[in-house]
Amino acid sequence: MATALRLARRGLGNVWPNPAVGCVIVAAGEGRRTLGRGWTQPGGRPHAETVALDQARTRFGADALAGAEVFVTLEPCSHLGRTPPCAEALIAAGVGRVVIGCGDPDPRVAGDGIAKLRQAGIDVETDVCRSEAEEINAGFLMRVREGRPMVSLKTATTSDGRIATRTGDSQWITGAAARQHAHLLRARHDAIAVGIGTVDADNPSLTCRLPGLAGRSPVRVVFDSQLRTAMDSTLVQTAAEVPTWILSAAKADRDLRMALEDKCVMVVPVEDVVDGQPEPGAALRALGAMGISRLMVEGGARLSTRLLRAGLVDRLLWFRAPSLIGGDGLPPFGDLGVADVAEMPVFKPLSRTPVGDDTLEIFGRVP
Repeated sequence: MATALRLARRGLGNVWPNPAVGCVIVAAGEGRRTLGRGWTQPGGRPHAETVALDQARTRFGADALAGAEVFVTLEPCSHLGRTPPCAEALIAAGVGRVVIGCGDPDPRVAGDGIAKLRQAGIDVETDVCRSEAEEINAGFLMRVREGRPMVSLKTATTSDGRIATRTGDSQWITGAAARQHAHLLRARHDAIAVGIGTVDADNPSLTCRLPGLAGRSPVRVVFDSQLRTAMDSTLVQTAAEVPTWILSAAKADRDLRMALEDKCVMVVPVEDVVDGQPEPGAALRALGAMGISRLMVEGGARLSTRLLRAGLVDRLLWFRAPSLIGGDGLPPFGDLGVADVAEMPVFKPLSRTPVGDDTLEIFGRVP
């Protein structure tokens, strides 16, 4: 299962709206040789089980699958979509045992895949490495259960929590290794979001610029209620090459919308508006309805603060540099409305990784 989990991670950011799944098939008997391995392919199909089964047949022949043991990180699907159900494919292959990391809450599956396998006489074991399997697909599980993507808020600060000096100078607080790792994080998310203030100030490209991973750039999302994104901005000028979506107020100017759409920008209207901005929950639900499961927010402070105040940040991806700016520096967040300690948003540490001279700390929200 540990191997299947590693394979599943290869699909992160590249398989939405489907989950990222890994599968390993092991031969029956004393040899226990690996027959096939697979993970969800770009765009979400073929599924991991299909890839592993095809590899096993190609390498060893269909007969080798008789009685084989299958390790898969998510419950095999049982509904007919663009591809046949994986549960039926495993049954047809004649496997003898299926070990599953976690169940699939999708109403089209939700235990039915497991039930079909058992009805066919296949031994099924569930919840093996469940927490690890659920963490890999935390975004998919959240989108199915809550209708929105998992939100990871990325920030880079000094050790005393400052993103810039009092004059706004911020290049560069973290080193080259941390900045490269941030591009890798982009590749592992379905979409990356910023506010219109960041677009105005920085004119970002929001792409993955690591060698060999240019094709893994996520969908670029701008929170821009009044469609202020400049027509000559990098995001608009490259929208035909990298998907670019703008979350706007439903009543935003029609002519501006048409001009942006002519440049291949997708304008996503959000009906609920608060203080002139798309209401955060409604905006995230709009992204969830479009299949986005993993959203990384890169800025700016205003958007980050709104999401934190709404309780909609699920992960903190915090790059911390071994340097200090002091109290007159700019903080990563604005006023969170915390009057008492009991009102603080609370996160628990999930991992801590040295990245060059800097450190990446990942925290998960405590409900």
